[in-house]
Amino acid sequence: MNTRERFVRTLTGQPVDRVPFMRVFGGTNTILPRWEDEHPGIGECIDELLGFEGVYRGWGITPVDMDPRGFGPPEILEETTEILTQRTGDGSVVQVYKHGDYNRHTVEWPVKTRRDWDEYKEKYLDAEDPSRFPGDWDTLVGAYRARDYPLQLTHRGVYGFARERMGDEALALAFYDDPDLVHDMVETYTDLAIALFEKQARDVEFDLIECWEDMASKNGSMVGPATFRQFLAPAYERLAAFAKEHQIPVILVDSDGLIEDLSGWMAEAGVNAMYPYEVLAGNDVTRALENHPTVGAIGGLRKECMYEGREAIDLEMEKARRLIRLGRYIPGPDHMALQDASLESYRYFMERLREVVMTTTPEV
Repeated sequence: MNTRERFVRTLTGQPVDRVPFMRVFGGTNTILPRWEDEHPGIGECIDELLGFEGVYRGWGITPVDMDPRGFGPPEILEETTEILTQRTGDGSVVQVYKHGDYNRHTVEWPVKTRRDWDEYKEKYLDAEDPSRFPGDWDTLVGAYRARDYPLQLTHRGVYGFARERMGDEALALAFYDDPDLVHDMVETYTDLAIALFEKQARDVEFDLIECWEDMASKNGSMVGPATFRQFLAPAYERLAAFAKEHQIPVILVDSDGLIEDLSGWMAEAGVNAMYPYEVLAGNDVTRALENHPTVGAIGGLRKECMYEGREAIDLEMEKARRLIRLGRYIPGPDHMALQDASLESYRYFMERLREVVMTTTPEV
């Protein structure tokens, strides 16, 4: 089997010889600045060094622009030794902390009123803009047709899209105060996404649709089940219908935080895989797989063990082996490596994980 086959068959619960060994949040996606300082050139060879399979996170993405586009240049509002504050082209105000992990924070959002949204969608959400596709698309299509790795259609989320325009607090109020606005935001972006998906699917067979949401905290989902079913599920049902029509076997949702309950609601709407199941948020992948047996899982291994020593890493590897045997699970760290992790520790984590992957078979 190749990486593409292993990925799809694992997440959909079909027999495999083994699961794929993927970067997920690793390899060239996770190079820390001090790793490059201490080991010049590591960013150019780490994927080959560690033997990752596939591309990007293990599954590839097309360079079709799925975001709002047409913004002007950003404007620097303030800069100190610690923080850069700038207004982006769509009107958001973002603070970027120059040190530490997870250092980008939005403090002002572009959509505050219905009028703001009407102007925003008119300016920035044109699905017919030809510049959304790269100039070498035809060449890429040839390579994609010959690939042995999974390839995704990229979706910027349902809740995630609205939240990035309004912020969590304003969106939470809008569900009650202006439901028509939320419905229009969700439907407008879903229309855009499916229009762009149709154009890509005419040329290439895809393996998954990945949706970025980040719609949970350590206390669980940012919305309750009734709100999810009223506002968000219809969009996922449209994506599931598109996937079925085009024989795309996996719909994968990316959300940080405690996502076990959310996994069940997503399954009702047609989603069949979730990641990354952050452990410190309270996720237990064993429990998630048992409670939602049609939802595959990726990630779920504590990234913090990378700075706790080899014994802690070895414990995570024992967990990885148990989870692989359950089926519908692809192992990986539950997010990017943190600043405290050394390259040596990260390498040990990945080399041990590769050993586990190569010697463990799902019991399905």
